[in-house]
Amino acid sequence: MSIKELEQSTGWTTGGLGNYLWNDPPKEYKWADCVHCGLCLESCPTYEQLGQEQHSPRGRVHLIKSVAEGKLLVNEAFADPVFQCLDCRACTTACPANVDVGGLIEEARGQIRQAIPLKGWKAVTNKFFLEKLFPHHKRLNAAGSLLKFYQKSGLQKVIRNTGLINILPDHLVEMEATMPEIRTPVRKKYKHEKVIRAKGETKREVAILTGCIMDVMFSDVNEATINVLTRNGNDVVIPKNQTCCGALHVHAGNREMGRKLARQNMEAFLDSEKVIVNAAGCGCMLKEYPELFHDEPEWQEQAKEFAEKVEDISKFLYDTGYEIPKAELNTRITYHDACHLAHGQGIRDEPRDLLLHIPGVEMVHMPNADRCCGSAGIYNLTNPEMAGAILASKMANVPENIEMISMGNPGCMLQMAVGVQKYGRNQKIVHTVQLLDWAYQKEDTMRGDRDGAK
Repeated sequence: MSIKELEQSTGWTTGGLGNYLWNDPPKEYKWADCVHCGLCLESCPTYEQLGQEQHSPRGRVHLIKSVAEGKLLVNEAFADPVFQCLDCRACTTACPANVDVGGLIEEARGQIRQAIPLKGWKAVTNKFFLEKLFPHHKRLNAAGSLLKFYQKSGLQKVIRNTGLINILPDHLVEMEATMPEIRTPVRKKYKHEKVIRAKGETKREVAILTGCIMDVMFSDVNEATINVLTRNGNDVVIPKNQTCCGALHVHAGNREMGRKLARQNMEAFLDSEKVIVNAAGCGCMLKEYPELFHDEPEWQEQAKEFAEKVEDISKFLYDTGYEIPKAELNTRITYHDACHLAHGQGIRDEPRDLLLHIPGVEMVHMPNADRCCGSAGIYNLTNPEMAGAILASKMANVPENIEMISMGNPGCMLQMAVGVQKYGRNQKIVHTVQLLDWAYQKEDTMRGDRDGAK
């Protein structure tokens, strides 16, 4: 059936290109500079595992281009390599022409999900988590309370000891075993405070994105972020109407939901001069809001202004100056580059600078530190076998003579915690900003002890 016949028989209006039949197709300028040179091959985790051309960056670009030229259809054979991609952006870093493979992948997924909607339990699960749970912080808080009850009531111990946990797939059992301690979300803790005041002189006011998973699973990281910001002269605002950044939705092909969440966030942070983010994936998504509104000029300009406000916590501290801690932590660490921090935002040196300026911290180099760990949003849930193989490759590069692995993304923290347990390691998984906060806290304790002794 031709596109014209399809339009006549269904009533659809195709705003696509070639065999992309819907609006917002992959953009031609993104693949135009790809000459299939192959310099991207060694950077690709899935190509490393499979060695198949269609699972390489240039192979995927070729497939996406072929659909636009009418040579291929949007079907399952096309969907598989597109959704097997981690969207880690390492190929763009390696590409001399800076081809935006990640952008092409996300646009192609948007077309695939309209041509081949999820069905059955996959559709129900996808809709529940991405539309009914993650965008609603009250529901997330309720879910967090249930998890906290599960951990504190003894139920977790019973389910583990009786073996009931083993009814779950292996990868979910591994995740449950490394689930962090659930604490009070900062949005709930500070819900009555309009501004969290700086400690000492106020230099500026910033807003923070608390995130969805971050505030439920890693509220201690959000707490550390607030502590470090206020310690360095920043009044902190937590906009009430903020929501999920939309990264998981866009990665899953639900670009319309991604745009809905983007609009809400842009309105929530409208009066903010700076938006601080401590999750690499969220920060990258916020900076890419203009791309979501490529065909909506009335929103794109606002998206551009918003994206310019967004700053990762490590880069913000590095650029504005921060207090060097005086207390020593005396620990050996290594640093893992989250893909959407290193490749997505080009932030590599800034978090390392923070770590190296903490007295007593010894940094041990990790080979291939910017290689994906296999988390990739919810990739470790949707593609557990491939995610597991990539995690194994990552863990092989983690130095053994260290105490901590530092990083700047919650998905990586969860995935690397699984790796530590699975491969019999004993390293503690930490967020970069936590180490800085701990150094400040130790310094305050030492000062208090000295003052008390006088």
